Amino acid sequence: MRAVANTGTTAGVRSGRRRLRMWSAAWVIAGAVAWPCSADVFKYVDKDGNVYFSDEPLSGSHLRLEWKRTSKRLVAENKEQSAALRQRQEEAMARVEAKLNVGSLSVTAARPAAPVSGSMSVRRARYQDLIEANAARYNLSPALLHAVIRTESAYQANAQSHAGACGLMQLMPGTAARFRVSNIWDPAENIRGGSAYLRFLLDHFDGDLRLALAGYNAGEGAVKKFNNQIPPYRETQNYVRKVLRHLAAERLAHRS
Repeated sequence: MRAVANTGTTAGVRSGRRRLRMWSAAWVIAGAVAWPCSADVFKYVDKDGNVYFSDEPLSGSHLRLEWKRTSKRLVAENKEQSAALRQRQEEAMARVEAKLNVGSLSVTAARPAAPVSGSMSVRRARYQDLIEANAARYNLSPALLHAVIRTESAYQANAQSHAGACGLMQLMPGTAARFRVSNIWDPAENIRGGSAYLRFLLDHFDGDLRLALAGYNAGEGAVKKFNNQIPPYRETQNYVRKVLRHLAAERLAHRS
């Protein structure tokens, strides 16, 4: 059996009149291709940078042998890489948990356990006074705060993201500490801290709402990194569009 995997965009490798079947390199390394247990695996790279895997030597001046390994060794390396990936993921989660610890208080442990009840309109009304008070305090429009809260948490005070953002305005613990939020889960403290951060971002970016929203999602450092443009992150770009849609709906509802 000759099996060839090509990771590039070329049509493939031909041997005489026989067109060889190709698989992705990821499948080869993962063992999806049924290499004989005693087979050697050859990795070639052509002049265009396309990569080929085969269980037989390939010929051609355009091909350069990069390495030769046994299929058993490739399987063992794949297991090692998978284990290393799992370890990195566990370490990343541990770092998130560490960031959620403030002093002796675990932010995760302090998260309200009771599910939020009621429709979004009911939850919205619950925080209306807090939103209007903080909008006046930080010279923001209540419609903007509503749009951000609706996007961030849908008015659920116990919302928590996989990255560790908490509460109605999805404050990261570092941001909460930066704006002197003592209890990240308290709606009054959370809305105040988020409002203060929005005010800071609007001032920082000379009133540019799009950049302020991008900074709220990705951090002002990310916006500055890309020369005061919305970072090319799909999440951030979608976030800005979503908040602006909610803001337009808030303004329309207010006018009507």
